[in-house]
Amino acid sequence: MLAALELGDVEIVSADSMQVYRGMDIGTAKTPEGERGGVAHHLIDVADPGDEWDVVRFTAEARRVMAGIEARGRRALFVGGTGLYLHALIDDFAVPGRWPDLWHELDGQPDTVALHRRLKELDPVGAARAEPGNRRRVLRALEVTLGSGRPFSSFGPGVDAFPPTGWRLAGVWLPRDVLARRIEGRLVAMMDAGFLDEVRALAGRPGGLSRTARQALGYRELLAHVAGRSTLEDAVAEAARRTRQFSRRQRMWWRRDPRVRWFGAPENPLAVLPALLGDWKA
Repeated sequence: MLAALELGDVEIVSADSMQVYRGMDIGTAKTPEGERGGVAHHLIDVADPGDEWDVVRFTAEARRVMAGIEARGRRALFVGGTGLYLHALIDDFAVPGRWPDLWHELDGQPDTVALHRRLKELDPVGAARAEPGNRRRVLRALEVTLGSGRPFSSFGPGVDAFPPTGWRLAGVWLPRDVLARRIEGRLVAMMDAGFLDEVRALAGRPGGLSRTARQALGYRELLAHVAGRSTLEDAVAEAARRTRQFSRRQRMWWRRDPRVRWFGAPENPLAVLPALLGDWKA
């Protein structure tokens, strides 16, 4: 936000896979409209919580939004979010379609390692790119291979390739202990702000929540509590643990990409702003 205000010709585009959902406000840490400083924000509150949202939908919407921003003579600043979404956009992946019935059929098979063996028979290259225990990735690769009739790996080099790009990529680094404290503190603040009530309201919706919306950090754990499957204390502890895991995966994901320029701070991430702006204005 502060960077966008300083640069002046920027509109923000959220790359968060959960801020797209209306009504999922506290747990996704959306910036309230009154605190956006007049800077246009995109891809927030664009989907119903009962809708599926994935990389296919994100890339289509992101390209549409970006074209509109550039037509206005402005620049798009993508922030936060999901590594795969940004990677697919930056490197212009040929994103394959979806076959929901096939995905649900495959998801009904509990043995992920066996699914990986099946993928290896059909698409050895795709299987080599997916850890045998990474269920979501194995399921997606099988869904595409079986649904499209062509190997998942044929749709592009995958997330391990980092070709030259015209995008400018910046990452903010904090010490792990500082990040862990910030995660804990943010979760406490969310609970104080009414996160549990927000989840109760979502759980009571007539249409329910989609598979993707249910997986959101914090929401999955509090939904289990609302359903009587865990205590509130256990749900909050599990949400904190899962968020810490996610932050480590994010760090590992982006550390692989040599195109990212990193800016580190010992405590406050806003401390990197002068260096970050200096780099962008150079």
